[in-house]
Amino acid sequence: MSVIIQGSQLRTLLLGNGPVSSASGAFAADTRTIFTVAGGEVMVTALWGVVTTAITVANTVALHANPTTGTTGVIATATDIGTTDTAAGSVLGFRPQTDSAPDLALDGAILSGIVVSTGDIEQVTTGTNPDGAVTWYCTWVPLTTGATLVAG
Repeated sequence: MSVIIQGSQLRTLLLGNGPVSSASGAFAADTRTIFTVAGGEVMVTALWGVVTTAITVANTVALHANPTTGTTGVIATATDIGTTDTAAGSVLGFRPQTDSAPDLALDGAILSGIVVSTGDIEQVTTGTNPDGAVTWYCTWVPLTTGATLVAG
């Protein structure tokens, strides 16, 4: 039997460029750039994280879109993912909310359809001595000719 289309080609047709990955590094109470957008707007077609170091201390993690010009927007609201330990290898998706941005969730879905302008997608971590680490993954398509998204 012949294969007409490869898996990577199908992924590109459905989700666009990527996946691009960006390791958060060891958590600290700070704001870190995980992806950078240049040259205009891109649409994030899928966004998810994989825990690479267990998260065992109460802390919150949020994702923000911080454009070079304009107002910072919340992609995912600050969510405590450490009080109930989150094991290495866990996939972080997003749980939709009816009145706000989605929460991070172990039982969530991949977040998609987000338009991000030139600037950064940031991980914002709060708490006292937060621990753990996440590698974030993103697929995207340019909405402006020449726009790009790269790991932060």
